Amino acid sequence: MSDNRKGSFWEIVFNRLKKDRFAVYGGGIVALLFFVALSAPVISPYDPGDVETSRLLEAPSMEHWLGTDELGRDVLSRMIYGSRISLMVGFIAVGLATFIGILVGAVSGYYGRWVDEAAMRFVDVMLTIPSFFLILAVITMLEPSIVNVMIVIGITGWMGVARLVRAEFLSLKERDFVAAARSIGQSDFMIIFRHILPNAMAPVLVSATLGIAGAILTESALSFLGIGVQPPTPSWGSILTEGKNYIEFAWWLSLFPGLAILITVLGYNLLGEALRDALDTRLN
Repeated sequence: MSDNRKGSFWEIVFNRLKKDRFAVYGGGIVALLFFVALSAPVISPYDPGDVETSRLLEAPSMEHWLGTDELGRDVLSRMIYGSRISLMVGFIAVGLATFIGILVGAVSGYYGRWVDEAAMRFVDVMLTIPSFFLILAVITMLEPSIVNVMIVIGITGWMGVARLVRAEFLSLKERDFVAAARSIGQSDFMIIFRHILPNAMAPVLVSATLGIAGAILTESALSFLGIGVQPPTPSWGSILTEGKNYIEFAWWLSLFPGLAILITVLGYNLLGEALRDALDTRLN
């Protein structure tokens, strides 16, 4: 069967994803997270900042489905609003990392020679530094805030994308369509961003999807350590760190945000792995 009868490349990818149960599970989790985050003001039963001193550390009940915290705030409402933080950090941090990685990888792969050598040696140096400790070092020098967390995760997570884009550019720049673009006098800028880059985006898309899971996990870890999202802004990591002091008798403060982080990261990983298989052109 010819490719024309099968449909376009992205139609083939979409059809493969529909047949992959892991893609369906992962996509369902991601879609649910989007729905919860975007409709938080509507579906949240309480204001996440409301303090009820008469209802401190209440166990899950019909009135407070996931219990209350040490200030009497509704845990479910705080987790719903916390999903917004996870979504924001995941997409903005990974978007920044992807943007930097694409620029570095595209320039390195396209021009080659000393430009490629210098860029890749810098990438190698960055990769020798454990990323989480690098993030910790930078965050401790800045004021802890959601903006700083997103920026730091973004500027410390671009190396993998740069290597992927560089590898794609090294292969694609030798293709006939690039030679044809050069022959009609198109600039390097047009060749890079109009002709080569769109054909190099498949592995970048997979990397970005998996990177969102990593960014959410990193933000949760930073908030748990107290150097991420600062109170009273609710985030899953900050709810966890508040609950560790009461874990012996207020188990819900640790269990539910922990499950939320686990399920969200699992969803993005399942979707990313399924996307990787769907984009593999070697599969029929």
